[in-house]
Order: sequence, then C-alpha cells, then structure tokens
Amino acid sequence: MQTESIKQEAYRILDQLPDMATWDDLMYQIYVHQTIEAGIKDSDNGRTIDVKEVRKKFGLPE
Repeated sequence: MQTESIKQEAYRILDQLPDMATWDDLMYQIYVHQTIEAGIKDSDNGRTIDVKEVRKKFGLPE
C-alpha cells in the first residue's frame, strides 16, 4: 500500500472508532487491518495451504 493510501486508511479507521475509543482499540483495528492485508497478499502470491492439509497436519477431522 502506498503512503498516501495508508494515511487515508488510517483516517477511515479513526473515523469509524467511537469517540471514547482507547489507544488499545485503535491499535487493535490497525492490527486487524494489517493482518487481513498480509493474508490477501499471501493468497495473491500463492502462499496458501489447502484446508485439508492443515486439518491433517493438526489431526483435525475433515
């Protein structure tokens, strides 16, 4: 993401927070946004694992 769009996204996140939001609320929202962006980037670059493989690896039922 480019710097300008990061600033715009930060403003959007701030605008959506309630007036009584805490620093922790803001940091959580930034963390969630950053995590989602990283996941999308990984997916776009083919760095994913099929859910069946994950279930097998952790011994979970299909």
